[in-house]
Amino acid sequence: METQNYANHRRIVPLFHFVAFVLLLALGIGSIVHFGTAYSRGHGRLDAAMMVLTFIILAFIYFYARLFALRAQDRAIRAEENLRHFVLTGKLMDPRLTLQQVIGLRFAKDEEFIELSKRAAAENLSQDDIKKSIQNWRGDHHRV
Repeated sequence: METQNYANHRRIVPLFHFVAFVLLLALGIGSIVHFGTAYSRGHGRLDAAMMVLTFIILAFIYFYARLFALRAQDRAIRAEENLRHFVLTGKLMDPRLTLQQVIGLRFAKDEEFIELSKRAAAENLSQDDIKKSIQNWRGDHHRV
């Protein structure tokens, strides 16, 4: 696997982020146009309405499938990083750290993790600021 860093750590899944999105968009546009023509003709409205409804349902599934996976991953990251902090220091993470800050801290190697977590809590650093501050990047190749 390629070494991760700030510039390349975001995960893009082309079939999901581009192909499925474009196909869903095409379905939405096509179903709305079909509904408009069926409505003006006066027949086939129920079929066209079902196509629009199918598009809406698939749009919700597309959005929430990703959201649910990310939320589960965020909970796992919080637990893993809290355990890592406890193993390294004997204490739980600072409760002032937000979930987004903890998510950013996961990329820091052990040598800078403790100091960076203290700094993130004290200075209320954003997730992006935390990632930019990391000198020795610890890749996360298992995220969704």
